[in-house]
Amino acid sequence: MTTPKSPTSVAVPREPTAAQRRQRSPGPVVFAVLGVAVLVAGAYAYLAVRRSDSQDGLSSIRASGIPASVPTSLANLMALSPVPDRPAPNFTLVDQSGRTLSLDQFRGRAVVLEFMDPHCTDICPIVSQEFVDAYHDLGRATSRVVFIAVNVNQYYAGVADVATFSSDHQLDTIPSWYFFTGSPSNLKAVWQNYGVEVEAPNPNADIIHTSAVYFIDPNGHERYLATPMDDHAANGAAYLPLGPLTSWGRGIALVARSFTS
Repeated sequence: MTTPKSPTSVAVPREPTAAQRRQRSPGPVVFAVLGVAVLVAGAYAYLAVRRSDSQDGLSSIRASGIPASVPTSLANLMALSPVPDRPAPNFTLVDQSGRTLSLDQFRGRAVVLEFMDPHCTDICPIVSQEFVDAYHDLGRATSRVVFIAVNVNQYYAGVADVATFSSDHQLDTIPSWYFFTGSPSNLKAVWQNYGVEVEAPNPNADIIHTSAVYFIDPNGHERYLATPMDDHAANGAAYLPLGPLTSWGRGIALVARSFTS
């Protein structure tokens, strides 16, 4: 992935997602918008300034319950938080190779779970690069961690769609990568079980969906949640500066590896 350079830009974290609301406390529905977030640009700009002005303060505030191996500044960058220790909802879908598999089949390994649109040109490619980086950062733990995405685009729900996205973004270089898809009814059931909001009014519209990374332990229990982030260049193209991008990959690896030590 080519990362545009923008020396004056500040990467802005996504606000709490519907998935976070489900795990913690009620609040307004918030979407990760795969497009230009015009209506909230002003609020994000304000948060960016606040984030920049108070970076030292943020780095010293640590949420309780996160893995000791994850530095406080990195946990804050990822908006990493623990969630109630409960079984992750199981699902059975088809992966990018046409294999029918269930989440429960990955018991015994840590699972990093996201929800992606195979036609996305916004935050999904950024998270994809972070997954590839995380895989390389895992070291000896690579065989004990699985990376999974569930399709959020019911209009592009074919095996070929998720296979093409996996290839285009080098996700297929991860041996334990699975991009799951299925019928619209089966996909919607998974979205609902994980508190993922999706707005897809027609095949030509931008898909608006919750973006959240779940960390599931080898016993199949939800343990942590992180909120992906991106920034936009002047032409509207989404990107993340190299520093935060690399840090995200490292952070994903550290959380996943905490289940395997």
